[in-house]
Amino acid sequence: MNLSKVILPGQTIGIIGGGQLGKMMALSAKAMGFRVIVLDPTEDCPCGQVADEQIVGAYGDLEKIKQLSAKSDVITYEFENIDADALEWLSKNAYVPQGTELLRVTQDRIEEKRSIQHAGVRVAPYEVITKIEDVETGLDKLGFPSVLKTARGGYDGKGQHVIKSPADLAQAEGLISQGRCVLEKWIPFEKEISIIITRSASGETAVFPAAENVHRDNILHQTIAPARISSAAEEKAIDAAKRIALSLNLTGTLAVEMFLASEDELYINELAPRPHNSGHYTIEACETSQFEQHIRAVCNWPLGSTKLLKPAVMVNILGEHQQPLIEKIAGLKDWKIHLYGKKEAKFKRKMGHVTLLREKVEEALKEAEESGIWEGAAEMIGGQKK
Repeated sequence: MNLSKVILPGQTIGIIGGGQLGKMMALSAKAMGFRVIVLDPTEDCPCGQVADEQIVGAYGDLEKIKQLSAKSDVITYEFENIDADALEWLSKNAYVPQGTELLRVTQDRIEEKRSIQHAGVRVAPYEVITKIEDVETGLDKLGFPSVLKTARGGYDGKGQHVIKSPADLAQAEGLISQGRCVLEKWIPFEKEISIIITRSASGETAVFPAAENVHRDNILHQTIAPARISSAAEEKAIDAAKRIALSLNLTGTLAVEMFLASEDELYINELAPRPHNSGHYTIEACETSQFEQHIRAVCNWPLGSTKLLKPAVMVNILGEHQQPLIEKIAGLKDWKIHLYGKKEAKFKRKMGHVTLLREKVEEALKEAEESGIWEGAAEMIGGQKK
């Protein structure tokens, strides 16, 4: 291990982005003895509530970036939509072990797909779209249905449109007007899974168990660990994640989201160069959480064990679910409840999550469903239909 790059307790970790991922990073860092400073434009952001200091400012504000650099011994980030020019300045003037290349790749779906293919891993067949005529040409090759996605931006189903027939082409123009897009062939998948892999600054690699993801309205609803897939499928998924991490020279954490089709065929859907919503279950269910592991990686500590201690189900708490959860909280025995401290419970906004550790995942799924928290609240916040 290169001791010159080991960040020790008492030193300061700078985090760009003050949402829930930054908050959970900070909580792990504080437990390990680090000081934490966060840059975020929102005062009293979730991460700011637990950090030693918050710099209030935009991610692309170079003066604020310089302040963060001056006060930090190592800098990391909690999401990929950071000003790449600002991060480039940081990488030349501060210690950012994750670098900028992975961020650049994952900010653009076209670059991301090319990089995945370069690693020797499969993605769904796709075409690059620059104008509406390209969609028709692409559909001739890929067929219906296909999915049109903006190359940059978009999350939780935003910035994409499923094209099921020629009648849907008119709605595609709005996305193309935003810039380059990707047209992907629809994969008739059986499950969506994710692998979270971490690699330290000295090259040590650790992989968490495959997790099974269930979405509602294009937003992650549940993560089930262990994933209910064959051992052969899990081995293929882990191998794919390792290939991508090595090819991209990963430092830190990478979430690799995949479609599992029939006969255990895998297609990589997208990458996230950070801890991920589908890894929240690791906080209680694994020997080392994804957040502690990420801090270990960027500080160049030995990585921790990723052993799954008990089957678990993580369920997201959106804005419309928060009040029903709070009203039932006294009766929720052995529920691990995480609320992020966001000021306003907006419809479909991620406000927190719960994790249930049970002997079998089916027990946890049944208990969550029978709680009624996620039913009947889908259209309501504070008595108002959204």
